[in-house]
Amino acid sequence: MATMTLDDLVTRLRDVWGTTLRAVVLYGSAAGGEHVAKRSDYNVLVLVDTLGVPELQRAAPVARAWHDAGNPPPLTLTSAEWRTSIDTFPMEYADILDRHRVLYGTPPFDGLTVARADLRLQVEREAMGKLIQLRQGILAAGADRARELDLLVAGASAIMVIFRGVLRLMGQTPAASYEELSRQVAERAGFDATPFVRVVKHRRKADRITPEDVGVVLAGYLTGMQRLVQCIDQLDGRA
Repeated sequence: MATMTLDDLVTRLRDVWGTTLRAVVLYGSAAGGEHVAKRSDYNVLVLVDTLGVPELQRAAPVARAWHDAGNPPPLTLTSAEWRTSIDTFPMEYADILDRHRVLYGTPPFDGLTVARADLRLQVEREAMGKLIQLRQGILAAGADRARELDLLVAGASAIMVIFRGVLRLMGQTPAASYEELSRQVAERAGFDATPFVRVVKHRRKADRITPEDVGVVLAGYLTGMQRLVQCIDQLDGRA
C-alpha cells in the first residue's frame, strides 16, 4: 500500500487548490485518539471556494493517492455548503465539532450549533438503519462465524458515532475511549456493554474474540442494538 502522510496530503491540496483552499481539517478517530492502525481511516474535511468538474478533476490524483494509502477520499465541500448543511448532517457535524484538528487554514467552526431536534431525528434513523443492517448481515452470514465476526468489526465505528449522538441527546459528554463510551451508553439505555466492549478490544487486537465466542457476542450485540433503538424512540427533540 502506498504511503501518504497528512503533511503530504496538505501540501498536495495546497498545490492543487491554491488560494481557493480555505481549510483542511482532520476529524474522527484519529483526531480523538482512537485511531487503530490498519483499521481506522484518516478522515479529512476540505473546504474550498468552488467545486465544479474542472476543479474536481484537478484534485482527483490527490484523492486517488490518499485512497491508495488506505483512506477515504477527502470530504470536500464549498465553504458555503459547510455553513448551511449542519441541519442535514447534525450527527456528523457534532462529531467534527467535538473531535477535530485543523491542519491548514482558518478554523471553520464559529457560529455553528447543532439543533437538538435535527440530531434526534438523525440518531434514530441511523440507529434503526444499523439495526436493520445487522439483522440482514446475520441472515447473509448463515451462521458462518468468520463472516459474523467481520460483520461486527466492520460496523463498530459507525455504532460509536451513534453512541456519541445518543449521549449528546441525553445531555452527556461522550467519552473519548470507545470502551468507556460503550459503557456510558449501555448504562443509560439499559443494556449490557460487554459485547460492544469486546468488539472494540478485538479491533485493537487487545482481546481477540474466538470463533467459539462469536455467537454469544453477536447475540448480545443484537440485543443491545434493539434496546438502544427503543431508548432513542423515547427521547424527544426538545432542548
